[in-house]
Amino acid sequence: MSNDTHLTRVLARKDVLALAFGAMIGWGWIVLTGSWIQSAGSLGAITAFLIGGVVIVLVGLTYAELASAMPQVGGEHVYSYRAMGHFASFLCTWAITLGYVSVVAFEAVALPTVVEHLFPNYAVGQLWTVAGWDVKATWVAVGVAGSVAMMAINYIGVRTAALVQKVVTLLILAVGVMFITGALFEGSTATMAPLFNVEEGVIGGIMTVIIMVPFMFVGFDVIPQAAEEIDLPFKEIGRVLMISVILAVFWYAFIILGTSLMLSPSSLAESSLAVPDAMQAAFQAPWAGNLMVMAGIAGIITSWNAFYVGGSRAIYALAHSGMLPAFLARLHPRYRTPTNAILVMGLISSIAPFLGRQALVWLVVAGGLGSVIAYLFVSLSFVLLRRREPEMARPFRVRHGKTVGALSVILSLVLTGMYLPGSPSALSPLEWSLFGGWMLLGLALYAWSRARYGVAYSDAMMQRELAGADPYPGR
Repeated sequence: MSNDTHLTRVLARKDVLALAFGAMIGWGWIVLTGSWIQSAGSLGAITAFLIGGVVIVLVGLTYAELASAMPQVGGEHVYSYRAMGHFASFLCTWAITLGYVSVVAFEAVALPTVVEHLFPNYAVGQLWTVAGWDVKATWVAVGVAGSVAMMAINYIGVRTAALVQKVVTLLILAVGVMFITGALFEGSTATMAPLFNVEEGVIGGIMTVIIMVPFMFVGFDVIPQAAEEIDLPFKEIGRVLMISVILAVFWYAFIILGTSLMLSPSSLAESSLAVPDAMQAAFQAPWAGNLMVMAGIAGIITSWNAFYVGGSRAIYALAHSGMLPAFLARLHPRYRTPTNAILVMGLISSIAPFLGRQALVWLVVAGGLGSVIAYLFVSLSFVLLRRREPEMARPFRVRHGKTVGALSVILSLVLTGMYLPGSPSALSPLEWSLFGGWMLLGLALYAWSRARYGVAYSDAMMQRELAGADPYPGR
């Protein structure tokens, strides 16, 4: 077999850290920070991210051990198959794919939102009203154009270079540090009131924010997806993954703190993009707000591209293993990219702007549930493999593995429960329809593929991958 059938290990430590951290911080915090503070109160929103962050850190530890033990492309697809078999592997990977797809669609709605901040009143041409929000033709056109551009970049295989990824992530960090420093010096604790949302209920407000946390942290799992391209000792893969998660927890907590120090509740209610407005207030100059918007645009580009890659590879892996129709695993004869998987993601992303700005929340919540389900499967895989294969090489071995595994499973279950009917933060009917529609579509495609190709074919492909052989010769 020729060498060009294998992925090349080219990503250094800084590249991997920038890839994961840049994907996690993206753009969502600029759009949603104001609504988090309004939902839970300033301290309530910070508490929600710290609690949710603990869950993500524990789940991240299980990912770190499994990624170092099985550094094959596909991540969750491989871990859940080895621990729980064929159907569980499909459910886990299809659920995390919803997380990836929802981020790609989210960015298609976020882009016209930020353009509106830079060019007020550019949205013209009334189309319809969705959830009380007027959808304008030019607003939709910006989102669709961005989707098509990102789809084209991934189609021809031109990805953001590692150097550009590092530079852009450093830009976001630099602007963030400027903002937090300015807010600490210029802000007032008086504007942080109310610390907790008493009117809606303290617990209910915190839970409303917590269910958005998994979506905001989707990105650290890009590391397992790209494991075969990381040029690091396998033990270091786990360490870099954990560092990226911890950095993101602190990032979100400080952004919420800085915003609540600068904007009063009435200012938050009037703001369409709270963080840029808070930045402008901290430095008392319009350029500061625009600088924060530019940092957010950088986040849109990097995370949009990262999740196009992650989502298309997850779909590609499922199709190549016989769990989805084979046409989704088609590689372009020249660019060697999974073209049909990329086109499917581009189509979904292009539809999202037609739903209007309210789609931001719908996508966050529905995508968050998909991510939590995948985290539960990975946590279970960690526990089962520790029990069944104690001799498996684990370059990054988590201390107190039984405790970490049990807590990860329990907390993932608790987090999943927050989305269910009866919870103060339960999904709305429309959000359930998005999630349910995605899962039903996947199950229908899985049933067709299983009947068409057979489980034996899938098992043979997965065993080749677990053995370290290239299951997709000639790609």
